[in-house]
Order: sequence, then C-alpha cells, then structure tokens
Amino acid sequence: MKLAIVILNWNGKKFLEQFLPTLLKHTPEYAEVVVADNASTDDSISFLKECHPQVRILSNDRNYGFAEGYNLALEKVDAEYYCLLNSDIEVTEGWAESVIEMMESDPSIAAAQPKLRSLYHRESFEYAGAAGGFIDKYGYPFCRGRVFNTVEKDEGQYDTPIDIFWASGAALFVRSRVYRELGGLDADFFAHMEEIDLCWRIRNHGYRIVVQPQSVVYHVGGGTLPKNNSFKTFLNFRNNHFLLLKNLPGRRLFPTFLARIVLDNVAAFSFLAQGHVKDFTAVYKAHWAVVKQFGKIKCKRDGHTGAYAAVWKRPILLEYHLFQHKKFNGSEFIK
Repeated sequence: MKLAIVILNWNGKKFLEQFLPTLLKHTPEYAEVVVADNASTDDSISFLKECHPQVRILSNDRNYGFAEGYNLALEKVDAEYYCLLNSDIEVTEGWAESVIEMMESDPSIAAAQPKLRSLYHRESFEYAGAAGGFIDKYGYPFCRGRVFNTVEKDEGQYDTPIDIFWASGAALFVRSRVYRELGGLDADFFAHMEEIDLCWRIRNHGYRIVVQPQSVVYHVGGGTLPKNNSFKTFLNFRNNHFLLLKNLPGRRLFPTFLARIVLDNVAAFSFLAQGHVKDFTAVYKAHWAVVKQFGKIKCKRDGHTGAYAAVWKRPILLEYHLFQHKKFNGSEFIK
C-alpha cells in the first residue's frame, strides 16, 4: 500500500459521522483509511462497523494519548507513507494526491502538510498549522498565516510550497521509513507538540519538511481538548520544555531555560490576572513535571542539532508585542 490515512479516535463518533464520508469520497485508489481507536466509550466502533465496513479498525485497550496511540497503531500498518489525520478534518478533492506527488518528486522530503483552513471561518487559516509551522529561539511555535492569536484570511498569499520547520499533526504526511527510523512520536508527550518534536528530529537528521498549499483541508480544532482547558495548558508548557530539552544544542540549553523561567512566570501571572487560576497552577505543575522527568527526557538527546540553524533567532514575543509584527510570510515578520 502506498498511503495509509490513519485517524486516531477517542470518543469522536460525532466527527466520524460528519467527516468520514467526505474523506472516503476523496481517498485515492492507492490509499486505505484506518481508524485507530483509543478505547472509546461512545459507540464509535459499532458506528464504523455498521456504516463504514470498508474502514479498517485498530483497537487499543485504553486511551494512550495522541503519541503512543499512533505509535501502537502504525506498528500494524504497512504503507510507504502515513497520513496522521485528525477526526475533525474535512478534506477536499485531490488533497492527498498533491502532497504525495510532491513527496514522490524528492526523496529528501520526509514530511509534509496541506494548507489548513478553519471549518467555521472558511476563508481564514486554522490555528493549528495554517500554511506551515515555524519556531523561535525560546520554543514558541507560529505559522505562516497565524502568529499567536492573530489568524489571517487566506487570500492566496501563501500559495507557494516552501520548506517549513514543523508540519501540523492535524494532517501530517510522513514517510513510514523515516517515522520508524526515528522511533515515531514521543509517548512521553502524550498529546500536544509531539509532532513538532518529531519534525525537529526529522530536520536534525537532514530531511526536509514542506507545505503543499495546493492541498486544502478544513479543521475544527480543539475537538478533544478545548482551548481554555487547564490540562491543555499543562501539556503545552510541559511539552514545550520537553521539546527544547531534547533538541536544542547543548550550548543553548542554559540560556534558553533561564529565559523561559522568566517568560513562563509572566504567562502564569497573566493567567492569574485574568482569573484563570487553574491555568496559573498548570504552569507550575508543568515545571515540576519537567524537573521530575528531566533525566529521562535528557537521555533522549541524540546529538543531532543541525535543525537549530532554521530556528527563528529573534524572540517572537518582541516581534509581536513590541514591533507589532502580526504576520510571518516564511522569511520575515511583517505588520
């Protein structure tokens, strides 16, 4: 099989009902659709068996989270390419073919993403990926089409395929050989930023990651954990530190973490000032989790740090708040 489109599901029956028919309509002949279920309790499996028997089902015995859930499922999938696809994605005609064609043209391309638009604001980019992901020196991710909470309308301004730092886990195409070679997603992340970690490792090993804007999908976003969920805050802060600890060059670890302690405290007290006490607490729970797992995560450093050359060296916080640069076009910030 050339392509396996794998949806990780956990109590997402409503999304499967809404989006699976369109996916099946626009799945190329050389691909299969697989649903990997993380022990759902909402009748997802019975719905699939009754309404879409052509979909292959892989059942995990419990909820392993995004990272380990996918790793367990993909061990059982034999394909040249994987597409890790969120259940809350609406695909369009030719969405998979254009990405696979681009990856087939250059063996150095190990991962790719389509252009992500918002399902509910269809002319705008979607937060989690937009037109390709990047990261700054302190670990803050941003995108062409989305910097912090500023999301642009898609007016064709980013319709050129370019190399990016990370591809969105909402619709991540990856060569299976590379995925296995690098050990897949890091299960210690559980969920959030695990795809950025994988992409950083991919780039560290000399492969390219690209965005194919000719492929368009629409994303609900926040389908599993809503934006204002304190557990999501915990995961974002903890996993961001995991990401830096694993992938930064050694000389950058101390100055980066020193700066992040200051910046995280500012973020925590900003949460508190807004009355978000649980988010305030989540920041410090995340720090403690990093301390407890510091040795384990540090042991995962593999000595490859070449991708740091592509990290944006100016702090995005200054670009955004001080200089009022709200957009990033792939090479520079602009107003």
